[in-house]
Amino acid sequence: MGIVVQKYGGSSVATPELIKNVAKRISKSKESGKKIVVVVSAPGDETDDLISLAKQITDTPDEREMDVLLACGEQKSIALMTIAIKSLGYDAISFTGPQVGIVTDDVHGKARIVKVGSEKIEKALRLDKIVIVAGFQGMDDDEDIT
Repeated sequence: MGIVVQKYGGSSVATPELIKNVAKRISKSKESGKKIVVVVSAPGDETDDLISLAKQITDTPDEREMDVLLACGEQKSIALMTIAIKSLGYDAISFTGPQVGIVTDDVHGKARIVKVGSEKIEKALRLDKIVIVAGFQGMDDDEDIT
């Protein structure tokens, strides 16, 4: 199975019009008969806005909670991109990193991916869906709560 992976940064998905344009581009790729996986970042200045919001509360926000907060921007993008693609008549599904089995280490603010699961992505591709995955992973899925 031929798989095309596309990555779109925040400036590519900063407005509804840009999201629609990217969705059209993704849809054209799908028409080539390939399986499509797309990774998207938070829209525009969303990450900076979230950081600024946290800093308005405290000068030293907790790093774990910052990871949780910053992941919200990517979740916004994956949902909006999937909505845009579906509005064009293509089947798509969005996933956060943990939903597809991406696990990071526990270095908050600078985590590294330590494991990538492929089962859900492969299943969605077998069902002929366009897969949209969040670019920022947020935190490790096996975190010990102390």
